[in-house]
Amino acid sequence: MKKATLGAAAVSSVGFSGFAKEKEGKENTIDFSPKKVKKPVVISTWNHGLPANQETWKQLKAGKPALDAIEAGMKIPEADPNVRSVGYGGYPDREGKVTLDACIMDHNSNCGSVCFLQGIMHPISVAKRVLQNTPHVMLAGQGALQFALSEGFKEENLLTPESEKDWKKWLEDSKYKPVINIENHDTISMLMLDQEGNLSGGCTTSGAAWKMHGRVGDSPIIGAGLFLDNEVGAAAATGLGEAVIRTAGSAMVVELMRQGKSPFDACKEITERIYNKHKNHKDMEYLQVGFIALNKNGEYAGYSLRSGFNFAVSDDEKGHRMEDAKFKMSWDK
Repeated sequence: MKKATLGAAAVSSVGFSGFAKEKEGKENTIDFSPKKVKKPVVISTWNHGLPANQETWKQLKAGKPALDAIEAGMKIPEADPNVRSVGYGGYPDREGKVTLDACIMDHNSNCGSVCFLQGIMHPISVAKRVLQNTPHVMLAGQGALQFALSEGFKEENLLTPESEKDWKKWLEDSKYKPVINIENHDTISMLMLDQEGNLSGGCTTSGAAWKMHGRVGDSPIIGAGLFLDNEVGAAAATGLGEAVIRTAGSAMVVELMRQGKSPFDACKEITERIYNKHKNHKDMEYLQVGFIALNKNGEYAGYSLRSGFNFAVSDDEKGHRMEDAKFKMSWDK
């Protein structure tokens, strides 16, 4: 697979007059003053985040609740057979089973999650029902499926002929190298600052292609794949889930924003931490991790370990667009 190498783009953040107060000899700190908030803002990972953003934006502008808008947007790539890392048409595990993970979280820290879910096209919707209709945060495997069926979801085959063909080709040499770049997209993660100034977010994925049966990555784990604090900001991850889990990635990005770091600096610092902890690790050859972050003032950013990570942005000022994230290193290093 050709490895994409994109030039390091300019920092993907929205600058507001008077937003950051520069202190001599120190990093910029953020002034969370309500009068400076720019809202709404929606950001999500990868190219398939753009149609997701567009639907979420449409729902949000129609007055739909934040979680309903996120769900509606994320259902777009989940139902798209051409998106091979999410929902229907997602790459299977090494046994040929498509297993799905998702989570969703609102501004009151209510959250719902499903992992190792099979046979249900829209895990983001099941995760939202877990939040709304159970006392739990996460349901897994057969229990998640039983719950989904009890909620009226339809069980169906999610393995498309195209993904099955690629799986059978992989079986010929069985080399597990989950390269994650612009050509081999991963999790779709979405963050939103709504009209009321409240934060919410969600993640959905079919996980790493050809993974071991039963493997679950960071995407359905609150604090790893997704985290938010409505007083501070929100963050979400994409890439190799094991590396994100080892560092509680998204929670740490939010905590750095709590300390006053900008979304860009927070994403960069945690990515650097992941690099330092993995530079001699067996995963380093194909390791890619990226973060997006959004704070209470509407400032956003994305940063990744390696080149190739991009994300979708929607706001009133510039509409819907893709932006390239800055990165630490290219794929030839």
